[in-house]
Amino acid sequence: MPELDSSVKNVVNETIAPMGRSMIREFAEKFAKIPGLVKLTLGEPNFNVPEHVKDAAIESIKENESHYSDQKGFLSLREAVSGYLDKQFDLHYDPETEIIVTIGATEAIFDSLAAIINPGDKVIIPTPTFALYIPIVKVLGGIPVQVDTTADGFVMTGKHLEAVIKEEGPDKVKAMMLNFPGNPTGVVYSKEQLQEIIDVVKDKNMYVISDEIYAELTYSHKHLSLAKLMPGKTILINGLSKSHAMTGYRIGYIAGPKDFVEQANKMHAFTVTAPSNPAQFAAQEALTNGIDDPIAMKKVYQERRDFLVDQLNDLGYETILPEGAFYTFSKIPAKYNLTSIEFANKLANEALVGVTPGIAFGKGGEGYFRISYAASMEDIQLAMKRLRKFTESL
Repeated sequence: MPELDSSVKNVVNETIAPMGRSMIREFAEKFAKIPGLVKLTLGEPNFNVPEHVKDAAIESIKENESHYSDQKGFLSLREAVSGYLDKQFDLHYDPETEIIVTIGATEAIFDSLAAIINPGDKVIIPTPTFALYIPIVKVLGGIPVQVDTTADGFVMTGKHLEAVIKEEGPDKVKAMMLNFPGNPTGVVYSKEQLQEIIDVVKDKNMYVISDEIYAELTYSHKHLSLAKLMPGKTILINGLSKSHAMTGYRIGYIAGPKDFVEQANKMHAFTVTAPSNPAQFAAQEALTNGIDDPIAMKKVYQERRDFLVDQLNDLGYETILPEGAFYTFSKIPAKYNLTSIEFANKLANEALVGVTPGIAFGKGGEGYFRISYAASMEDIQLAMKRLRKFTESL
């Protein structure tokens, strides 16, 4: 086993070196080592990929589809993405020039931010939210501006956004990250709430990167994309991981104006060249012949959601009803006098239930914990029995 030579121990990227790992992954891996623990940490659907989607990947291998695809992804897949966005969300993108197929939504986020920000530029990030936005901005030399939205029901209001931009300096704010349906809160923005954001940013020199990976998982009404209302300044992020349980296939995509896509595609080309062929053919099948596949999954998620929210509120963990995604985000009672990390560790070690501490989702998440109900109902029911006993002991 090679040992790092002493002469290069200090040769390190000074931006990355002090960063910790993703706290979501850190806690998931730590808790997974506890025997008998019920794992409700990762947003990992417990469904299998639909058979016809798997068959498409297998067929592509048999047909020797083993050579480089276009850097933006096979045109046939980009056409499928374009058709899907048109049919499902009334969004219109040219597959030739306005769509890039990426290695999951995470790469799409990285490429999009890389195309926008220069060192010292600021990116507004409403929290609690997906944990990776903050370190990606830092890696690129930008400054993440975390905004606590807990007082507004986990929604970034127009009034709050205007105040933040004014405080940080309109000339320095180049983008805002928007994630809805929200991870970890399940919050969905209404047309009126989206319009508030548009009214603020429409005359500012800034983009909104709208991460809508959970767009197929809304429960009370059909998803409305920000890109429908503000196509010229919205960078749309989506993918197949959540809608079709294809997390391991790593297929996401960027959709946006041509001039922006040209810039984002440079970073895409520099880092990954092109996505995997079998995964692309699977995604193409999912977006053409599998548009209705998420419906059955969503019905099951909703049953789990309703059970969980009732249980959590009954036990004194204040929980809003998630309108999308597959997470609950619950408040830790102040009387316990525990940070979110302390609560998660105590719950895992004493009750054998694994959850993610709220602080993993930014400053606005402290005092909360996230449960992923992408797990089976059996595991969720067992976890609630254990949580009830644990709560009584507290």
